[in-house]
Amino acid sequence: MKLTYQPFELALRHPFTIAKFSRTFTPVMLVQLEHGGYTGYGEASMVPYMGESYESATAFLSRVDLSQLKLPFDFAAIVDYLDSLAPGNPAIKAAIDIALHDLEGKVLAKPCWEILGSNLNLMPPTSYTIGIDTPEVVLQKIKEAAGFKAIKVKLGRDNDKELIQIIRSVTDVPVYVDANQGWTDRAQSLDMIYWLQEQGVVLIEQPMAKTDIEGNAWLTANSPLPIIGDEAVQRLADVEKAFGVYHGINVKLMKSAGMYEARQMINKALKLGMKILIGCMSETSCASLAAAALAPQCDWADIDGPFLTTNNPYQMPTLIDGKYQLSMAPGLGLQLK
Repeated sequence: MKLTYQPFELALRHPFTIAKFSRTFTPVMLVQLEHGGYTGYGEASMVPYMGESYESATAFLSRVDLSQLKLPFDFAAIVDYLDSLAPGNPAIKAAIDIALHDLEGKVLAKPCWEILGSNLNLMPPTSYTIGIDTPEVVLQKIKEAAGFKAIKVKLGRDNDKELIQIIRSVTDVPVYVDANQGWTDRAQSLDMIYWLQEQGVVLIEQPMAKTDIEGNAWLTANSPLPIIGDEAVQRLADVEKAFGVYHGINVKLMKSAGMYEARQMINKALKLGMKILIGCMSETSCASLAAAALAPQCDWADIDGPFLTTNNPYQMPTLIDGKYQLSMAPGLGLQLK
């Protein structure tokens, strides 16, 4: 097994603004694992609030003993091994996991979605994310979202209603709302949720601070819309903690340390009767195709990473009628430029 990697600055089409910060690019580490004439591709998207960096990713990769990554891959054991090297670091762990899944698919001559047991007939449409911005830029972003069958909106500031009204002035597609922990008052939040329901909103992500367990649970108990835990749900152990606090969970490979644990989280949520949104960070086609391989097992998808960037180093994923179209190509189906 041979490991290579390179840092990459993934440039965003627009400055990305949510309730608490804004950025114009995302640091990414592109990873390759070569074995037996095959190459598996992986990616770590290291958004600032998660605390990873090129330095931390490089330090982690330097500790990996490639002899621990043997075919046939025992992903449970590999996850345990990677966790034993250092706590945290979920994105760079995800990069290794994704590359191994891609490699496994190529060795077996099967697509990842088939190996993972997904039914492509159940692929949900993916939403297109619109960050907090001026009315003029929001309208421009809506034009760029043409072809998508759902829009995801970042809320959490004092102009939430204005933003929704702007969107509704030009489109009637379903809207997903992500408050990114930006709401603080329970009663006001519930009033907002009822108003959002009238505007055709489908779900609400992480309305209040992840540490406000009682507040989020109260909203969940009283909300007419599904409340989805995002920042509060990172890895497998968090799914059971989220039960009773949220109606569902947002699974992201960069939080779950990769595809293997993401699938375990999905299975756990299904057993608990919880809804599932599979999401993404600012990502290239690599991690996005990895998430898409699991998307048919989820209720909703928000895998728009490559479409929000200007320098995706791989071929863009194929969307038809707003849905990822995955191929029979082995592994992720990632196409190089």
